[in-house]
Amino acid sequence: MSPSLALVPLLAPGALLAVALAAGLAEGPRPRRLLRAARLAAYAALALAVASAVLLAQHGPATSPTLGAGGIGLSLRLDTLSTVMFLLVSAIGVVVVRYSASYLDGDSRQAAFVGRLLATLAAVLLLVLAGNLVQLVLAWIATSLALHRLLVFNPERPRARLAARKKFLTARLGDLCLLGAAVLLATGFGTLDLAELLQAARGLAGGLEGEAPAGIGWAALLIALAALLKSGQFPTHGWLPEVMEAPTPVSALLHAGIINAGGFLVVRFADVMLLSAPSLHLLALLGGFTALFGAAVMLTQTSVKVALAWSTVAQMGFMLLQCGLGLFALAVLHIVAHSLYKAHAFLAAGGAAETPRLESPGGAAGMPPARLAAALFLAVALSLGLGWSVGSGLEAWLGLPIEAAPQGLALAAILAMGLTLLFGQAARGARQAGDPLLPAPTLAAGALAASAYFLLHAAATALFGAELPAPPQPGPLGFAVLGLAVASFGAVTLLQLAAPARAGSPVWRAFHVHLSNGLYANAVFDRLVGALDRRPDRHPATRP
Repeated sequence: MSPSLALVPLLAPGALLAVALAAGLAEGPRPRRLLRAARLAAYAALALAVASAVLLAQHGPATSPTLGAGGIGLSLRLDTLSTVMFLLVSAIGVVVVRYSASYLDGDSRQAAFVGRLLATLAAVLLLVLAGNLVQLVLAWIATSLALHRLLVFNPERPRARLAARKKFLTARLGDLCLLGAAVLLATGFGTLDLAELLQAARGLAGGLEGEAPAGIGWAALLIALAALLKSGQFPTHGWLPEVMEAPTPVSALLHAGIINAGGFLVVRFADVMLLSAPSLHLLALLGGFTALFGAAVMLTQTSVKVALAWSTVAQMGFMLLQCGLGLFALAVLHIVAHSLYKAHAFLAAGGAAETPRLESPGGAAGMPPARLAAALFLAVALSLGLGWSVGSGLEAWLGLPIEAAPQGLALAAILAMGLTLLFGQAARGARQAGDPLLPAPTLAAGALAASAYFLLHAAATALFGAELPAPPQPGPLGFAVLGLAVASFGAVTLLQLAAPARAGSPVWRAFHVHLSNGLYANAVFDRLVGALDRRPDRHPATRP
């Protein structure tokens, strides 16, 4: 591709920023011209994303010339990762902009909200399309600052201000980490261009260009910390469930490359991350723990939107676990699938009150151990059997290999645990109905889910195969991290199966209360934020 063609996507954030600036001149509770312009800008961004995908398919990846001097300025990198994120962000942007037009209809500050919304989308696009380190860092910071203005859109709400304050402090720590990493990378590799930097890192990881420059290991560690802070990981996750105090479109907008920007950052610097095994282990351990923690707390929540927020905490943890295991293509697939699902879930949350709530199937309480063991055996056999057959078939017919590295097998084992939970619940219902076998629809659903997982994994691996590195061969510590991840998910699966039988226990009820409060980790963060804020109008921290 001609480098000048890579500048085409620049029109997208340009159009969004132009309308965002015009929002300051709009007046009245229904700024129809502004809303029309916002929709046109959002659709234009989506059209440019599609055009970029066509250009990439025809000409291959390229980096535009830098609009600046000395490598410092504006440049765009058009490759598979940036194009996928461009399509994702612009598609969610179209939906959120249209939803906001009716959600805030008649609000006297609708123009200001739309302006902040478009400015945030523009910052995210400049982030995912960044072609040099300086632009990436500045867009990373700008995304956070633009989001902050949306979080405080309702300043009269104390919890909204508290959530924004916690997010602001966490984001500034992440900014410092990324800035430090950028300085180390620029010094070590002698370039600000991302394509040149990543190419040099890949050569080092492959043992083709000698030893890594000094400080690269620290740079990878700082990138990991920036990603953890950006994506609401334990113990700085507390602001995310409290974002529900902001307007609903903000919750959906979070999934347009903002809350998952940490995963994007790690995947963008995947070749650098492979030069530091401790950084990957940190992502896997903390991401895996946050995934389990967030999922457990989510099950205790009674508010639909708060439960969805805790689900996001858990999903971001699982995404970073995948990054820590070196499954970068699978992490991008997770970003796309989760973003589309969760943005829709938040925008449709208002209809949850009209939907009848189904009773819990009750886990595997009272089920004979033999039937439970059969469910486990069936889930493992289904996962391994489909994984082997789908992988072999795709490799033989289409040349799309499924990653058979230990990391891929570990995630397949975690998939088997999810199927065990599904089969265990179905087996209990079948036993109560006097049926000795699992219902056929349950078996079909499990087989479909497992097949879809392996097929999508293969497709993501093929799509990003030329740009993203393969998972590294784990050492002794790497195998220990894999074992710990599988064992932890297994323990939580057993807890979910056995929990209904313990529901009446005083110990379980007490644990349920503590768990619903997030084990009070957020309360500690509230106290810290309160200690840093000495203003007289400070509002005391409340229950997370």
